[in-house]
Amino acid sequence: MKSPIHITASCHTDPGLVRSHNEDTCFVNDKQSCFLVADGMGGAAAGEVASGLIKETAQDLFSVEQECSSSELSELIRECFKTANARILAHAAETPSNSGMGCTAELLAFGKNDFVLGHVGDSRTYLLREGCLKQLTRDHTLVQDQEDQGFITREQAKEHALRHIILRVVGNNEELDVDITHGSALPDDIFLLCTDGLTNMVDDENIEKIMAYDVPLALKATMLVDQANYAGGKDNVSVVLIEIN
Repeated sequence: MKSPIHITASCHTDPGLVRSHNEDTCFVNDKQSCFLVADGMGGAAAGEVASGLIKETAQDLFSVEQECSSSELSELIRECFKTANARILAHAAETPSNSGMGCTAELLAFGKNDFVLGHVGDSRTYLLREGCLKQLTRDHTLVQDQEDQGFITREQAKEHALRHIILRVVGNNEELDVDITHGSALPDDIFLLCTDGLTNMVDDENIEKIMAYDVPLALKATMLVDQANYAGGKDNVSVVLIEIN
């Protein structure tokens, strides 16, 4: 899969200041215009196994240099999530100590003049366009459902005791529902894929400010991670930034 769009990208992952090891992973493939962040969970190093399996699957599926339509990209992304889901379940079945392992994931790919995004869990994808930040994904969490139904406010959701309960995870069930988002890719657009280690520590306003700075993309990625750690670094944090040039 090869995109004619000219793209600059950078990724940065960090264990944070509290966790003993990093269960996140990120993946940048400029040549095939494929980008991933995944947040592993499960303990006993199983989380990093789960996030590693979806990374390996994405690398395998997006290794062929060919131009793909939007529908073909959608199928590739669905196949990546489906295959990774099956591989994680199989690994957990073969290794009982890793039972319960899984991951959230954001997988973004570009076609001729558009993008296709796959999303599962509470990692997020944002788009900065003309100075305005927009969240492209909806968290698959209990508190997000409660907020959507009007039971709690956005501010209450941020401090809710059950805010860490995730309703949809890669590797949790044999059937996996993947959110697929399509959209146009315009010059100067900047996409951010990130794990909740960033969004739980840094609010959208500060994320927008950092993304809008006139500095190299790699420095922006570092600044986002540093800001999460400055705020407490309570979790692993991973970011991928992609700019349409």
